[in-house]
Amino acid sequence: MRLSLGRRVAVAATLGLALLATAACGAVTPAGNTASGDGGFQLADYIKDAVEKGEPLKIRLSYHDPSLAFAVPIRQGMERAAKELGVEAQMIGPTGGNAADQVAELQTLINQKQIHGLAVSSASNDALKPVIAQAYDAGIPIISFNTNNPESKQMGFVGQDLVASGESLAKELLGVLNGKTGKVVVVSVDSGAGWSNDRFSGFQAGVKDSGLEIVGPVNTGNEPSAAYNTIESTMAAQRDAIALVSLDCCSFTAGAKWLQQSGNVGKIHSVGFDVQPQTVEYLSNGVVDLSISQGPAEQGFQAVKLLADFLKNGTEIKDVDTGALVVTRDNVADVPVEG
Repeated sequence: MRLSLGRRVAVAATLGLALLATAACGAVTPAGNTASGDGGFQLADYIKDAVEKGEPLKIRLSYHDPSLAFAVPIRQGMERAAKELGVEAQMIGPTGGNAADQVAELQTLINQKQIHGLAVSSASNDALKPVIAQAYDAGIPIISFNTNNPESKQMGFVGQDLVASGESLAKELLGVLNGKTGKVVVVSVDSGAGWSNDRFSGFQAGVKDSGLEIVGPVNTGNEPSAAYNTIESTMAAQRDAIALVSLDCCSFTAGAKWLQQSGNVGKIHSVGFDVQPQTVEYLSNGVVDLSISQGPAEQGFQAVKLLADFLKNGTEIKDVDTGALVVTRDNVADVPVEG
């Protein structure tokens, strides 16, 4: 191992998991009795029967856009957990991240009464709150993963603390800038999404009183060429910007491509999220300064494990923080690629 993380581990010392102190609101015994912290959750009869008979448990992970590169390691972690725990797990979700499509798909699953556990990553927190409540009220154990929905009836969350990760990114950017002040352009593939808002609010808090002028967040969309064009036009209008900050994996790589092709490497600093294959290349070549990883494979694995353990063993559901590992040119070779 060549890891030299130093101060660069922002929230977690490693990508290992840390169980948060906040316990969620339910547990079920193998016989199907509930031990609910809020007194509200009752396991559906058809799920009780399946557990008691030892039938294969069907768990679904609804990801807000399975076509994203970030979905690949989540799916791999999910499949590993399914194999190890002896359950049937599958990733579902709408291509393109349409919240209405995600809600419709989830409602169909709930009404069919053919699933035993559900984990959701919200395309839109507000849009998914009612369907999360619908699953909970129908007696289907439901958690969130990757994107948190704390105001909903979710029974737990697996993933990174998004606000804290935004604050961590701000802290790292301030270190990179070393006292320099000026305009910082912030971009996101979906600036209106809950996860994006959480990270941006954390980032804003982290740079407060730093003298930096924040421009954005600018919505780039997820299509690579469109994202590149948006960043190109935005940076043309902000020629005096000193940094380009991304709130996700894909606008980050689009921004890195623009830095490289526009001749701005070394002139404009760049920080962002996740460790896609392209990100590794840009980090290794010094095009971008650093990235923050959130352990997507562990998110997939732990989402399945929480639900399977809850159903099979009556294990209480607790939030799982997959951490925030800061990845630089020095340690990128030792960090798993996310995609």
